[in-house]
Amino acid sequence: MKVLIVYYSTYGHVHKMAEAIAEGVREVEGAEAVLRRVPETLPAEVIEKMGAGDAQKSQAHVPVCTVDELATADAVIFGTPTRFGNMCGQMRQFLDATGQLWSQGALVGKVGSVFTSTATQHGGQESTILSFHISLLHHGFVIVGLPYAFQGQMRNDEITGGSPYGASTIAGTSGERQPSDNELNGARFQGKHVAAIAARLNA
Repeated sequence: MKVLIVYYSTYGHVHKMAEAIAEGVREVEGAEAVLRRVPETLPAEVIEKMGAGDAQKSQAHVPVCTVDELATADAVIFGTPTRFGNMCGQMRQFLDATGQLWSQGALVGKVGSVFTSTATQHGGQESTILSFHISLLHHGFVIVGLPYAFQGQMRNDEITGGSPYGASTIAGTSGERQPSDNELNGARFQGKHVAAIAARLNA
């Protein structure tokens, strides 16, 4: 059973969450976690000016996803940073290229899930995931979130990401904050949860 983790990460925060998602997927017997990046749309010189060059290089070993790969997976978990309460442009462009899959119904019945990163605590984590779900519903995905069975999202002793819609992290306004243990645990839980549900559907 193949679980595809398709993400975009500017400064590496979503990448770290994606790796934790993959760890959770692998906890389910027979589940294969496959990491893929969506294609970059910004020129290399712009990436460097943004100070994201090193983060991009650290992800260079992750293959770039093709649209057709989505149809080969039993579940797809998408990761995107937030841009004004929505997914980033790179992810939007990737999804906008899936019209052929939509016309074929190639993704109907697959499990779909979303995780995200924002600069600030209330920077659109929930709206990004919920608005992402619209695209998944048009494709016929069976949407899975992060249930309250992961009790880390109910913590109030620290500032943390995570909601019933999906795992999330807070990067800080300058990208200075890395995903916390609680946020990474939420990502692992989500990965395992999605893989377990996909396994049941396949059975």
